[in-house]
Amino acid sequence: MAWIESLQKAIDYMEEHLLDNLTIEEIAKQANASPFHFQRTFALLTDISVGEYLRRRRLTLAAQELSRTDCKIIDIAHKYGYDTPEAFAKAFRRQHGLTPSEARKCKGKLKSYNRLMIQVSLKGAEPMQYKIVERDCFQVVGIKREFSFCDGENLVGIPLFWQKVNEDGTDDLLFKLNNGQIKGVLGVCVDKSDARSEKMMDYWIATEYEGDTPNGLLKLEIPASKWAVFEVHGPMPHAMQQAWKQIFSEWFPSSGYEHAGTPELEVYTDEDPSSPDLYSEIWIPVK
Repeated sequence: MAWIESLQKAIDYMEEHLLDNLTIEEIAKQANASPFHFQRTFALLTDISVGEYLRRRRLTLAAQELSRTDCKIIDIAHKYGYDTPEAFAKAFRRQHGLTPSEARKCKGKLKSYNRLMIQVSLKGAEPMQYKIVERDCFQVVGIKREFSFCDGENLVGIPLFWQKVNEDGTDDLLFKLNNGQIKGVLGVCVDKSDARSEKMMDYWIATEYEGDTPNGLLKLEIPASKWAVFEVHGPMPHAMQQAWKQIFSEWFPSSGYEHAGTPELEVYTDEDPSSPDLYSEIWIPVK
């Protein structure tokens, strides 16, 4: 329950400081999590980024203020973080489907995004197959790209990265190179929160490989860890997305384990990704 309470504390902090210039570092600190892992967990559980949640809430309150008060539109724009009336009007129309002036005259419907509240519901009837594995450090080889995890940029960029790798034959090369204990091609998330670029992450598409690094590829050492290894059954990407959500919404709150903060792995086979019988895995370092 401490994990759920920490998440609610971070949400409450966002609500109490909606009019401030919040940073992901300040918010994550309330949950005793790194910016990377808080942003990732929040997006998995809510299907939106922290930045998008803040935007939706601010524009919801701005709409209420427009319809209830006589405050000038430019003053409301500044209050909710917009430098110009034009920027405010553009964001307002994108959320509500009408302009601030139309909202003031009650000429359309407004869209309200309400404050998030964590509720414990009865779940878990659907079993999760997992095992705990301890491994020494091991090496993977592959290619990587850097993504920002602010505003969910990584959620857009990573699928495009996979698309390119599938099209240019890199995934075929990685399957052929694979000679380690983990069979398949890996998606590896590496948190760079402690590095100079505090809001960036590295995403690797790689495979476990013992030997000298092949030409054109990079090497990453995965640290010794205790791993929770989850089975994933079903077509991509839905099955993988659902498994992640179930892990963070059901397994972590009740397991007694915490995320160890080191890279996590998705393991993909070379089977048909649309097959209902497709088998994949998620490896999460735990403590």
